[in-house]
Amino acid sequence: MAETLWGKGQPLDAAIHAFTVGDDPVVDLSLVPHDALGSAAHARMLAHVGLLAPEAATSLVSALHALHDEARAGRFTIRPEQEDGHTALEAALVERTGEAGKRIHLARSRNDQVLLALRLFMREELLALGARTAELAGTFLDFAEAHADLPLPGYTHLRRAMPSTFGLWGMAFAEGLLEELEALKGVWGRLDRCPLGAAAGFGVPLPIDREYVARLLGFSRVQRSPIDAQDSRGRHEAALLTWACSVAGTLEKWLWDVQLYSMDEFGFLALPDAFTTGSSIMPQKKNPDVVELARGRCRELRGLAHQVEAVAGGLPSSYHRDFQLLKRPTLQALTSAKALLEVLSRLVPALKVNAEKARAACDDTLYAAHHAYALVAKGQPFRDAYREVGRQLNDGSFQPDRGALTATHLGGAGNLGLATAREELADARDWLTRTHAQQAQAASRVWAP
Repeated sequence: MAETLWGKGQPLDAAIHAFTVGDDPVVDLSLVPHDALGSAAHARMLAHVGLLAPEAATSLVSALHALHDEARAGRFTIRPEQEDGHTALEAALVERTGEAGKRIHLARSRNDQVLLALRLFMREELLALGARTAELAGTFLDFAEAHADLPLPGYTHLRRAMPSTFGLWGMAFAEGLLEELEALKGVWGRLDRCPLGAAAGFGVPLPIDREYVARLLGFSRVQRSPIDAQDSRGRHEAALLTWACSVAGTLEKWLWDVQLYSMDEFGFLALPDAFTTGSSIMPQKKNPDVVELARGRCRELRGLAHQVEAVAGGLPSSYHRDFQLLKRPTLQALTSAKALLEVLSRLVPALKVNAEKARAACDDTLYAAHHAYALVAKGQPFRDAYREVGRQLNDGSFQPDRGALTATHLGGAGNLGLATAREELADARDWLTRTHAQQAQAASRVWAP
């Protein structure tokens, strides 16, 4: 068996090795590009403070850049006996750079190495999720604008309640996603601190420059306490997944509505044939599997977030090997969230609205509250007007004036606030674009010859 990074020459039981390695050789493939970038920044820092010869740092950065590109292209492999991506990456460095590769681990531990790789990975994933969320919010705004005045029954308790519109319905989900885009910046702030230099959780007795490497990698600050750096394992993953779950919670409600409104019994919406699947036994079926699976993904995300919280919870401070089990559910959740957002960005604009059926479902009873307000406008106290309308509904004399009142306040059916919402979306997109560009510039600085 190949020598591990921590090996001291004693044999290791094969079953123990397999159990402790787990699925890291597969999971870590997603982290290798970020590990390579972090390692290159570390090499530059070591040269900057005089702990590594400049020519050795140059050789390491060049080799790490090539390995980064190979990992991005799917050509990097981690052999089971190598234990994890860190071992595989260091072995490749030694093979390509000789003695220089043996110096890369100076002044760091696998603990802060994986912390940094995960932090870089999660920042990249958060920006990608933000871009997809912004795209989806835009499709909801387009839907709301295209169907702004089309009548739609408004429901409470799954019973008809008040008049609504498709515009009001679509705007609700655009608004929810815009709020999530605001919250994203808070999650980014939590991830925007560099843990490198924490080592095993107690720093290193060497004159390293943590601020230098943080600036090099595009972090706004250093995560000061080395113990807290280790304690943040699970905390930051949970914050990211909690945000993703909140996005999914908004979408789950929309998916439920689509499932209901596209039933034959409602008929307000229809999915194009390309978004449905058939039955193996019933020729007439056009099943909304994409809606149901997307709804299931929302619940799956909550399950994975709970798994992260369960693994990280109940531990004392500092590093524990339990943290290894955080990687798989985190990566799985982020992959699932991106797929969910991508497919819904295609589904929203493809929905077909049946305005005739929705209009027919808006019967007179929906206007009961409106009629009470019309009576109030004529001088009646609201409670008296409420009782009067109730009496009319009971004795069959209710005949409302459907056009008497319109909700013109901000957010009402007559004033959706589309222009303001589009400005907010533009601001969110601008922040995402600028932040992404800043991270790309930081990577370019690390890789510069």
